[in-house]
Amino acid sequence: MKDDRTWIATGSQTVGPFFSLGLTANSGLGRVAPADAKGDHIKLVILVLDGEARPLPDSIIELWQADANGRYCHPEAGGEAATFHGFGRLPTNAEGECVFETVRPGRVPAPGGGLQAPHINVTVFARGMLLHLFTRIYFAGDPSNQEDQVLTCVPEDRRATLLAHPDRKQPGTWRFTLRPCGDQETVFFDL
Repeated sequence: MKDDRTWIATGSQTVGPFFSLGLTANSGLGRVAPADAKGDHIKLVILVLDGEARPLPDSIIELWQADANGRYCHPEAGGEAATFHGFGRLPTNAEGECVFETVRPGRVPAPGGGLQAPHINVTVFARGMLLHLFTRIYFAGDPSNQEDQVLTCVPEDRRATLLAHPDRKQPGTWRFTLRPCGDQETVFFDL
């Protein structure tokens, strides 16, 4: 029997930068924290590199984080946490970078008690990936990194792939390199 059907790839079957058209139109999503938010205001520069260490200029990065007091934006949080949205989304530029304006997050409760180290949750969308990736950004030198339940589960020789470092030339700026594959691949989580 002859099959005369024509097959057309749908969005979830096509690998490419097509998704950036509508998702990145609002450049205001680069400001994760409002100007009047309490806490240490920072710029977070994320560089996305491919397996050959070349910039990925058509990726999308989404962030979700707690405020400086360690509270996520949620209607039940009340107070300042209810006005701190903690969400950001930006495309990478021609150099593979995007820059978010935010505050350094506070520590959030850990499952089973204790506190997690300050971190930012990251979702990565990029060409060649059928499914997005999930990771975290921690801050190099933070003493609470030593007791974070998630970070300490990562093999010690791979933890550096989850650390943002201060930019010595630009105070208040942190830099994070995200590598979806290749040498020094970022640790990703299966959620």
